[in-house]
Amino acid sequence: MAKVVYEVVEHDGGWAYKYNGVFSETFPTQKAAHAAAERAAAEQRVPGRTEEIQYEDGAGKWHQETARGSDRPSTEVVDKS
Repeated sequence: MAKVVYEVVEHDGGWAYKYNGVFSETFPTQKAAHAAAERAAAEQRVPGRTEEIQYEDGAGKWHQETARGSDRPSTEVVDKS
């Protein structure tokens, strides 16, 4: 099972959460960013439908695969202040 860890960090004059180097929108407080990260983490754990997905990797190559709706990651939110 994959694990997704959202890090709450200072960013762009406020606070944001990030995963894999990608930042969320900026929030005015650490508490607000943490709450948003908790919501995002909870959404990641919700099972969905099995679907065909397409995505582009970092090298610009497109991939297609089946994403099982029951294959959800474990999640965590950590503050990196």
